[in-house]
Amino acid sequence: MTGSDVTSGTTSATECILLLGGSFDPVHNAHVALANHFIDLIRPNSLRVIPAGNPWQKGSLHASPDDRVAMVERAFSDCKVPVHIDRQEIVRDNATYTIDTLKALRAELGPAVSLAFLIGADQLQHLNTWQGWDELFSYAHLCAASRPGFATDATHVPAEVSAAFAQRAGTPDQIRQTASGLSFVATDLSVDISATAIRAALHRGDHAIPQLPPRVLDYIEQHHLYRS
Repeated sequence: MTGSDVTSGTTSATECILLLGGSFDPVHNAHVALANHFIDLIRPNSLRVIPAGNPWQKGSLHASPDDRVAMVERAFSDCKVPVHIDRQEIVRDNATYTIDTLKALRAELGPAVSLAFLIGADQLQHLNTWQGWDELFSYAHLCAASRPGFATDATHVPAEVSAAFAQRAGTPDQIRQTASGLSFVATDLSVDISATAIRAALHRGDHAIPQLPPRVLDYIEQHHLYRS
């Protein structure tokens, strides 16, 4: 890690914003559970949800950007903190990289805001393949949620990711009070939902899909998404 990575975490934060990115194709209960879990832990001022535009590690998305934004708005309509839907990745012409998004957010919000980027255990397992992954700590904290029994040692995640998370481990209070540079792993969230399986169920014409927030399912039904 660079020196700027380490010193960035010492900046005292004036407010705390949780960041949740994803394709949200469609948004489902695991996304909501991940956000709510860290809202309870960190007690941020707000949540910023960032739908992907052209995620480089995934194929073409099935729903349009406007439909995915509309579903996100409905999924988080009852959130415990104010929610802002950030369209920057959708309007970006080139491939979507998290490092570019975090740089843009830091430039927009300044150095005195705590930014905590939320990821799931599945993303931890290939975090080292992300563009500029070892620079992410320069701009935000990384907070991961994993199922019970999942560890961040080298048996579950790449050795360099395990080492980075161990070196930078912080508490929810430290994450809320400093701007960037720390890691936190919550090992008490067990939510495993496949968007691919949801899309397949919708394509079959299923109308009872408990993995979707009711308002999201209503929107999908009304706009005939994922049916063909």
